[in-house]
Amino acid sequence: MTVPWPEQVRLEGEGLVLREWTDDDVAGMPALFDDPAVARFTPLASPFDEVAAKAHYAKCVTRRAEGKGLRFAITADGGTPLGEVVLMLPGERSDPVELGYMVGRAHRGRDLAARALRVLTAYALRLGLSPLRLRIDARNAASEAVARRAGYVPADSPPKVEVEKGVEVTLLTWEYVG
Repeated sequence: MTVPWPEQVRLEGEGLVLREWTDDDVAGMPALFDDPAVARFTPLASPFDEVAAKAHYAKCVTRRAEGKGLRFAITADGGTPLGEVVLMLPGERSDPVELGYMVGRAHRGRDLAARALRVLTAYALRLGLSPLRLRIDARNAASEAVARRAGYVPADSPPKVEVEKGVEVTLLTWEYVG
C-alpha cells in the first residue's frame, strides 16, 4: 500500500507539533538517537553518528517519496526535535499499519511519546488507515506504558522473535483500540 502524502504534513495537538524531518535536523540527530536505550530497543544504527544521521534522513525522504511512510520530529513548537514518531505502511491494504516512537534521553519523563503517539494515531485514523499496531520488545516496560497511555493494548497474537543488529529480540504486538 502507498499513500500520496500532501506536500507537507505538520500535525499539532497535545501541546506538540509533529513535523517532518529536514536536512537542517541531521546535525542534531546523533544527540537524540545515540543512546544505549535507543540502540537496545530500536533498529536504528548504533553508534548513531553523523553518517547514520544522514542515512536515516535519506531513508525518511525515500519512504515519503515512495508513499510508504512518514517520520516526524516530535517538537514543542515546530523547532528543536525532542524525539521521533513513525508511520509505516504495510505492503497490502488489509495489513496493519505500524507506528513507532522514540524520545531523546534528555527529554524523557514529559509524556512526549504517548502524546505524540496519540496525535499520530488520530492522523492515521483520519486517513482511514487501520488496523494500527506497535511492535514492542518484550523487555521494554517503558514503551509498553507509553502504548497503554495512547490507547493500545496487547494483541492476541504470539510473540515474534527476530534478530536485530545481531541480537535476538522478542517483539510483542500491540493494537489500537481507542
